[in-house]
Amino acid sequence: MTERLRVAVVGTGGWGEQHVRVFSRRADTELVGVVGRDHARTAARASAYGTTPFTDLDEMLLKAQPDFVTVCLPNEAHFEPTLHLLRSGVPLLVEKPLVFDLEEADTLLQEATRNGVFFAINFNHRFAEAVQRAKRVITDGGIGDPVFATWRFGGEANHGTSRHANLIETQCHGFDLLEHLVAPISSISAHMTDMTYGDWSTIALAVDFAGGAVGTMLGSYDSSYAYPDAQLVEVNGTEGRLVIHDTVRQLTVHRAGDETASVWQSGYFHDEAREFHQTFDRHVDALLAAFRAGDEPPVPASAGRRALQLAAAAIRSHDTGRRVEVDG
Repeated sequence: MTERLRVAVVGTGGWGEQHVRVFSRRADTELVGVVGRDHARTAARASAYGTTPFTDLDEMLLKAQPDFVTVCLPNEAHFEPTLHLLRSGVPLLVEKPLVFDLEEADTLLQEATRNGVFFAINFNHRFAEAVQRAKRVITDGGIGDPVFATWRFGGEANHGTSRHANLIETQCHGFDLLEHLVAPISSISAHMTDMTYGDWSTIALAVDFAGGAVGTMLGSYDSSYAYPDAQLVEVNGTEGRLVIHDTVRQLTVHRAGDETASVWQSGYFHDEAREFHQTFDRHVDALLAAFRAGDEPPVPASAGRRALQLAAAAIRSHDTGRRVEVDG
């Protein structure tokens, strides 16, 4: 591996631009290629960031010789390119969701294991300042034992071919973050509505956590990211509670019986902490440190498989009208 890590990005969409932004500006990485399906679009993206355009994965691997590849393609188009790259043995970071099918997820993870490939997924909400502070409060016993937790996340629709796009590609963040903050989810009961455009655009879940806590999730494509608290997380414990507002905007911590609260929000000169896109930069910091040290990814691709497993349980609950148990 060269001193500067040679990185290629697969995908030329909106969030894919965050990938090229990060890897083209870091002092320890060199952006050696961008891969896209449309030549003109790919050439424009590559030109804007001073790198080489490719429309073929194998050509990129041969000519660019990357040490690391990131995959940021349309949500339902992850499987084949990811599998191809894993079989080539290249270390990977993939965007969420991992895939939409559990058998495909298992195939990817098995291929990564077979080839000994570093395989990570971008659940960047974990790296928000408010979330990291909340995690420390919970770990240090600052709110006692969690008793209930709530996740709410809603905005404009991102239409795809799956009727469960909202659940699988967006609320995967909720599954991941609730388990990250509280405990593994052990059962799910689901309600969904398709009243707006025919897909299951809003979902409401009741969950049990290992250890006895309970929780709720409300995820919607019938809302707006313009609304305050488009994203809200609350964890209520035996001795207090905390609330995360809009992922990066604010964290409030309350002690039981105390009408005052401790509040964190980004200061005047701390622009980085209040910028949602910078949560990806923070993830990349941890990701590359782990990769260079020969450690496991800070968020392994198996976390994407876990979120999909929970989504599948929610779908089964909705289809059967019953609560569904989930293996840890």
